[in-house]
Amino acid sequence: MAFSPEKSNFRSPLKGPPSPSWNDLLLKNKKALNHVLFTMHLQSRSNKQTPSSSPSPQLRKSLDFTLPSLVSDPISLLSDQILLSILSKLPDSQRNCNSLVSKRWLYLQGRLVRSIKLLDWDFLVSGRLFIRFPNLIHVDLVNGSLISPGNAGVFCSNRLLSSHVDCNADAKYWFLKERFVLPSDEIDKGLRILASGCPNLRKLLVVNASELGLLGVAEECPTLQVLELHRCNDQVLRGIAACQNLQILRLIGNVDGFYKSSVTDIGLTILAQGCKRLVKLELSGCEGSYEGIKAIAQCCQMLEELILRDHRMEGGWLSALSYCENLNTLRFMSCKSIDHCGWFDEDVGSCPTLERLHFEKCQLRNKESLRTLFLLCQEVREVIFHNCWGLDNEMFSLSTGLRRVKSLCLESCSLLTTEGLESSLLSWKEIQSIKVISCGNIKDSEISPALSTLFSTLKDFQWRPDTKSLLSAGLVGTGMRKRGSKLFKKTCDWKSLPGA
Repeated sequence: MAFSPEKSNFRSPLKGPPSPSWNDLLLKNKKALNHVLFTMHLQSRSNKQTPSSSPSPQLRKSLDFTLPSLVSDPISLLSDQILLSILSKLPDSQRNCNSLVSKRWLYLQGRLVRSIKLLDWDFLVSGRLFIRFPNLIHVDLVNGSLISPGNAGVFCSNRLLSSHVDCNADAKYWFLKERFVLPSDEIDKGLRILASGCPNLRKLLVVNASELGLLGVAEECPTLQVLELHRCNDQVLRGIAACQNLQILRLIGNVDGFYKSSVTDIGLTILAQGCKRLVKLELSGCEGSYEGIKAIAQCCQMLEELILRDHRMEGGWLSALSYCENLNTLRFMSCKSIDHCGWFDEDVGSCPTLERLHFEKCQLRNKESLRTLFLLCQEVREVIFHNCWGLDNEMFSLSTGLRRVKSLCLESCSLLTTEGLESSLLSWKEIQSIKVISCGNIKDSEISPALSTLFSTLKDFQWRPDTKSLLSAGLVGTGMRKRGSKLFKKTCDWKSLPGA
């Protein structure tokens, strides 16, 4: 019998596995096979046409529909730039779903992400953050910096921070012993990695950073414009002063129940000398006095908005606001007092550019400080009182000195009556907009004809002082308020039966 090597399946044990054939390679790479077949088909069609002749309608049709018939995934032939432009036009609600299509879509979707809220600190330190999201410009490191026992225990929340607390730990000293946040050295290490991986960083939120960590960010990220710094002090503000392009700054010194830190006039002066391009500044739980606010007003001449939240300022600091040349908006939020001074300062000056004055969850009980503030804000156009305590008729009557008010908003101010509201409204000759919501002592029946005439001339008017009466008026004729009484009667009749 003749031996035929072509038909034999014998393989020598001394030789390795047989090399794959061209057919095996092409079948394993279906995408490459589709490209080859499509190119060969186009060449065969083009050879039948002379160079001068135009393709026939049948050839055009075959050229248009040959690719989808050969390629199982036509989208895979699109370049990254084209696919990125398509994905960027989809709504944000579909981003998570798009990331599940393939690894390529996961990578491309990560390139579209610009803002992230970090929850795992190791994700930053390991460098995986920049591989997954290479084009970040907004990064929030606050929650990732907190040490919490996970979902076990008690959840403690504040307006600015929230974290889980171990139920077996002493809650009174849990935060004060600095066990709830990573140490400053670890935070600075993460900031160095972040600065090297995100050179185009524009917004940063961080807690417990030191001066060196912020200096590194200032050097590596010259485009940084927005910074929110939790648990800051005077020493840390030396690092912020190196951020010359900073425009929006939020400083959180004290947070009740979480931590205590001190920002005084020294830190405010350092800040004023370094960050001269500030447009918006928020001081939350910060200390200070006339000198610190004056330094900011004189050095930060572009400052347009100043927010004071739960401040600890010394008495007499209000007079420093007169040095603000371009201040447009002044907000007080969760403040126990506007100014601790017990006298009226007639030489307080004025802010001619100030147009908006907002109060939210503030205690307005010091008559002299509120009178001083209204004297300072004589040119204000918009006044908002939202859920303020102590705002009665006597306190609200001080606003009659604000002669140029065009817009007034009152919400959840239960002590103010219709009489007190009318006395100020009639003195404002330029009033155009009034919004009154959930003010229980302001009654429709007490509105005078003069006040009714004023309401008829307004451009914007929202009047819902008593939500209960509004709800009752809306339910008239629906029978919704009577169904409960019918059910109660049926229950009583059932209980009155014998044997019940």
